[in-house]
Amino acid sequence: MNMTIQTAVTTRAKSCVIALHCSLGSGRQWAGLAEALGSDYQLIAPDISGYGNNQGPFILPTSLAEEIELLGDRLSEADGPIHLVGHSYGGAVAFKIATDSPFAARVRSLTLIEPVLPTILLDNEKDRRLHERFVQVAHAVYEDLWNGSYLEAIDKFTTFWNGSGPSEPLSAKARLRMIEHVEKLAFDFTAVLAEENVSATAAGIAVPTLLLSGGLSPRLTQRIVERLASVIAGVETRHAPTAGHMMPISHASFVNPEIMRHIVRADELANVSLACGQPSAEIVDLAGMRVP
Repeated sequence: MNMTIQTAVTTRAKSCVIALHCSLGSGRQWAGLAEALGSDYQLIAPDISGYGNNQGPFILPTSLAEEIELLGDRLSEADGPIHLVGHSYGGAVAFKIATDSPFAARVRSLTLIEPVLPTILLDNEKDRRLHERFVQVAHAVYEDLWNGSYLEAIDKFTTFWNGSGPSEPLSAKARLRMIEHVEKLAFDFTAVLAEENVSATAAGIAVPTLLLSGGLSPRLTQRIVERLASVIAGVETRHAPTAGHMMPISHASFVNPEIMRHIVRADELANVSLACGQPSAEIVDLAGMRVP
């Protein structure tokens, strides 16, 4: 048996890691992860519509489903099984890909770093105040964008996501880059606030899932991670008390090894199942997770 499993592991097709960045970010966010992955994995780190070098269509997406449609060409570049990694708004998009997209059946693992899925908080009366606070921030940003007050919109947005972490002023270069893409924020807010049935959808996730959060992040995203952890079967969670919402960048030395460990474990589970003769279309590990 051991010899058979080893053969399956050494001859497996290369998996693909698709990494999705936060609002006002770009695929460059994942440079450190790319280095950690090396040549063992194919990495696709696209610029989400409206960010980086991706201008997007004239009418930008107002739902996560539309966002995925616009990423279709890049996602189609993936060969073999897919490991999804998403941070913040990119985490919400990754969640949607894994649960309701043409690519869902190919997802082998899911890593979500403080995904922005605020409507999951509507399921609990005590959590609704966090949702309401998020809606207030969204409306304040909308108003500034409507009035052309782009710097004010950026300040409100970054102040909220700074959570309880130390305030660090943005460089002039960072501000200019954000100004170029700030109008997309209105569409991102609209998309995540329109997503329904998050709890029920999350309960149906059947692939190995890792959730990461930071102790200095807004209570909103910490609570979203807690709620997801309570409904996703077999989920693993990692919490970094000294990290904030931008932990994939500020705490890359913690985040990237955790992502790598999770991906490698998911591949090992899949290869062991294949070696044992399980059908590749729906492989089930001991925890009851489907491993494509």
